[in-house]
Amino acid sequence: MFNENMLKDRVAVVTGASQGIGQAIVRALANYGASVACVDITECQCGYGKSYVCDVSDFDQVKHVCDQVVSDFGKVDILVNNAGITKDGLLLSMKEADFDQVIAVNLKGAFNFTKHLTRPLMKSGAESLGRTGRIINMASVIGVNGNAGQSNYAASKAGLIGFTKAVAKELASRNVTCNAIAPGFIQSKMTEAMPEAAKERAMANIPLKRLGTAEDIAALAVFLASDFSSYITGEVMKIDGGLFI
Repeated sequence: MFNENMLKDRVAVVTGASQGIGQAIVRALANYGASVACVDITECQCGYGKSYVCDVSDFDQVKHVCDQVVSDFGKVDILVNNAGITKDGLLLSMKEADFDQVIAVNLKGAFNFTKHLTRPLMKSGAESLGRTGRIINMASVIGVNGNAGQSNYAASKAGLIGFTKAVAKELASRNVTCNAIAPGFIQSKMTEAMPEAAKERAMANIPLKRLGTAEDIAALAVFLASDFSSYITGEVMKIDGGLFI
């Protein structure tokens, strides 16, 4: 059963931690006992953990931050690659810079943090008495099913799914799991800005007839970070209210 000390003595790194899903994940991990390194492009003010400012798409910046986190906490057991952006537009009018930036943050950012924290995560898997190192990547149902006007975002999230499966195979022998979460329509600033007609169309296609919440996503992240998921790796878990059954 879940309990407040379930993640005690574990250190988690969460990117994109200052708002929305990232902030909810930070709060949930901390509430279950984890020490959290909160990473974002601006300083996090969520009141949990220690804040680190970093452009996740910058390989050298990420290395510096990862080294600092290991120095500050002594280890890393859990990595949540949550940082992501959108720059939507139809392919015919999409700027090259908009495509490149989305790929750089959403996909290369996950590579950068995973690359620089692989050794600490393997060390955690080797030394944690049956526990495993954990990598949790924030994908999207758009990466599974695509969406018009989001070719850059879909490509980044589909790439992240492939990355998840490859890393899962590479690190399984080192007692490190790697899984992806694929949210559907989640209550956020982005969905709040949608026209009412678009919201109604989306809701009509969701069997549970509601948008998801950041807390729904955070609950799965806690599960994937815990001992309860020790025999799960390489999976893409949708949280979409049944949208893509």
